[in-house]
Amino acid sequence: MNLRTERRIAPLGIDNPSPALSWQLGTDVAQTAYQLRLLSPSAADPGKVAWTGAMVVSSAILDVPYAGPPLASLSRYAWQVRLWHGDQAGPWSDPAPFETAVLDPTFWTAEWIGGDAANQAPLYLRGTADLPDGIVSARACVSALGWYRFFLNGQEVSGGAQVPRWTHFDHVIEYQVYDVTAALRPGRNILAMAVGDGRYRGHSGIADKRETFGDRLAGFLQLVLTFADGTQRSVCTGSDWLAGPGRIIQSDPKRGEQADLRLPDSDWLLDESPPPRFGPVSPVVPPTRRLVAEEVARVVAFQRLPAQRAWQAPSGKVLVDFGQNMAGVVRMRLTQPAGTRLTLTFSEVLGRDGELDTAYLFGDMARHPPQRDVVISGGQDEWWQPWFTIHGFRYVEIDGADAMPSATDLEAIVLSSDLDYHGRFECSDERINQLIRNVRWSMISNFVDTPTDCPTRERSGWTGDIQVFAQTAAYLADVQPYLRRYLGNLALEQHANGAIPPYIPGDRTRHAGAAPRWMRQTVDSTGWGDASVMVPMVLYRHYGDRLVLERQYDSMRRWVDHLAGLAQRSPGRGRLFPRRLGGLERYIVDSGFHWGEWLRPGESMPLTYIRHCLRAPASVATGYFAQSARLLADAAGVLGRERDRARYSDLAASVRRAWRAAFVRRSGARIGDDRQDDYVRALAFDLLPDDERPAALNRLVELIEAADCHLGTGFLSTPLLLPVLARFGRADLAYRLLLQDTDPSWLSQIRRGATTTWESWEGHNRKGDARYSHNHYAFGAVVAWLFEGVAGIQAAEPGFRHIRFAPIIGGGLAHATAEVITPYGRATSAWRVSGDAVELQVLVPSGATGEVVLDTGAVHTVGAGPSTFRWHRSMARRAAGSPRQAAGRN
Repeated sequence: MNLRTERRIAPLGIDNPSPALSWQLGTDVAQTAYQLRLLSPSAADPGKVAWTGAMVVSSAILDVPYAGPPLASLSRYAWQVRLWHGDQAGPWSDPAPFETAVLDPTFWTAEWIGGDAANQAPLYLRGTADLPDGIVSARACVSALGWYRFFLNGQEVSGGAQVPRWTHFDHVIEYQVYDVTAALRPGRNILAMAVGDGRYRGHSGIADKRETFGDRLAGFLQLVLTFADGTQRSVCTGSDWLAGPGRIIQSDPKRGEQADLRLPDSDWLLDESPPPRFGPVSPVVPPTRRLVAEEVARVVAFQRLPAQRAWQAPSGKVLVDFGQNMAGVVRMRLTQPAGTRLTLTFSEVLGRDGELDTAYLFGDMARHPPQRDVVISGGQDEWWQPWFTIHGFRYVEIDGADAMPSATDLEAIVLSSDLDYHGRFECSDERINQLIRNVRWSMISNFVDTPTDCPTRERSGWTGDIQVFAQTAAYLADVQPYLRRYLGNLALEQHANGAIPPYIPGDRTRHAGAAPRWMRQTVDSTGWGDASVMVPMVLYRHYGDRLVLERQYDSMRRWVDHLAGLAQRSPGRGRLFPRRLGGLERYIVDSGFHWGEWLRPGESMPLTYIRHCLRAPASVATGYFAQSARLLADAAGVLGRERDRARYSDLAASVRRAWRAAFVRRSGARIGDDRQDDYVRALAFDLLPDDERPAALNRLVELIEAADCHLGTGFLSTPLLLPVLARFGRADLAYRLLLQDTDPSWLSQIRRGATTTWESWEGHNRKGDARYSHNHYAFGAVVAWLFEGVAGIQAAEPGFRHIRFAPIIGGGLAHATAEVITPYGRATSAWRVSGDAVELQVLVPSGATGEVVLDTGAVHTVGAGPSTFRWHRSMARRAAGSPRQAAGRN
């Protein structure tokens, strides 16, 4: 039945006192009611029932809140569900285990400890615990100011994860819970931590700031021991611990790590007596004492890639190609004499001169130091990899090697959050299949401790990027808890007036002060701040996640109210809108900075930024204002907030009227600046009345054809382009754009050997030099249409409780198959064309229903299980007649 707690399987350490419980229905299982019970297992009684709830008449299977007696901190539980169909009760399900974290904030007694305040090197900590026999359970609650690794009796417990994950440390600090029962022994136990700069003290962001949250690293540990008689004891970090240096000399998450392997690495972990270089610790005051348990899967060694080839560059340095752009580190076998200094520099691209290119990332902007690791050999035959950094790269340059290394002496360790990448799409065009792989790799590279824009340059959680990509991410992987966490962090940082930093976590902190000036002025930007409204709605529609709407509703409302305030104080009504708008000008957003339709083909970042500073792209901003107000009204309706639903519905209608009055000319034939995105946005957001949509569509088609069938959209409208064309009867043109292989296009990148999605359409300047990031997922948001359009799998009701299968067969494809894991189970759509004959196979998961829409116009209702349909394309052509233009809302 796939029981999940907080939408996770067997989570260890959750701090929600009323966890949300979900399950799936088995084959041929119906549910009219359910009953829950809680188990509190022990060694003596593994099946001990702690609570049995009453039967609840409901078909709900998602996010049912636990409603039993209070849960205890750091305790092991399991729950079961029994389904009823009418008067018939089914058997209890298998137990689904989970463990609580710390539920009482007064529980904490551990101290934050650090070393020498002037030391900028990584922090090494060591403590001991003399323990008796008879411990039946031990849980270690661990955190740090910086990234940490935690060891117990010489064995790493933390698994190499980059923890704690990035939060805004002024608000909350994350901790992890580890089951260390088996690692303890009677007598002396050695507890050890190593802490690197991580996201706390290391460089980050477009401004490449360091010490954003603080300047002192610190560790925190509370080891909770439970004995057979039920008593507990805690072992904590405190003044009895010791601190000192180690073999990692310098660590930075962005710039790299330096290590001297001549220094010992076992004495602080294993020796009975502490190393002489260790001395007393000192207390550290953290930015906040509010600790939160982790909510998502940890960063892991997601994949290991062997080196494809190694060769000597013209400079004499060694170059290594791993064949795939990625985010991670290099693991290397060292056999050099002691003291040999090796420098590893990382990049996604090579220059035209045959050397590693590290200057391409900023194009026509400023430069940052390259990603670079330095290791000094210890004179032994050993494998080494850095602990506290991560790089975006395909190539590595090695300087200092006395001989050409073998490709078998190097491997790339891909680091990413341990998400379940279950979404699958495959078709007869291998270029499209490679596009899917590229987009997935860009997602893997950027879904690390928080969703970022790129793994190389600023590595920031840009709101606009995740706004456009969230739906594609949901098709490719189970991202519900991951994006819930991002949204929670967004709400923590939302300004009092509702404005939202352009990236989450932001860099306005008590320690470092205000964010850079040019970032402070971007907190109003539509399309970016609208992530606060649009991403929760994606999670609701895709996962049936009503809880995320409840949790984020205040944030959503404050953002829309902020846009309303911007419109009220917009300064340029007389200048920008000479026509009288009859009072509607108070709904036009033309103040504040807005990123706008960022990076259309051929555009430069600095010039676009300057242009939008001088004049706000009011048509874009107002269009997003209307859309977010409408979505907020929808969310209010879901939550039963009828007054808000009516209020924001009226607001959305007023903004649409104002937008049309200000920006629409010739009955929809001219909109805004007369760019492709102007028409895409108007049609996607239903900003036009029915009678103006044909003219807008025709003008969009004219602009595409005038560009020789090339797209002209940037970050915001690219995900909307193909769905709009297909929705309004021009799926043929959508396919032509999808399959275009000259610049600008998706397949042009494939043709040029890309293995991830690029930040700009071109990827290179006219001279052939690489330009901007080559690992940015934003333009990969087209993948959502492959699932929803080409394969035709759409959530007709939230959470895919009712599924619409409406594949768009065309583009010269012979077949296409997609698979989506919905909250109800696996849904698939597979079609194949043979001559004039078409066969479509669909699968509806148990508990869901479906409808199949054929291109003949026929609509079929289907139940759970597989169904097959066959027809002839000549029937579809006769049914279609001429292209139809839909007028209704999606």
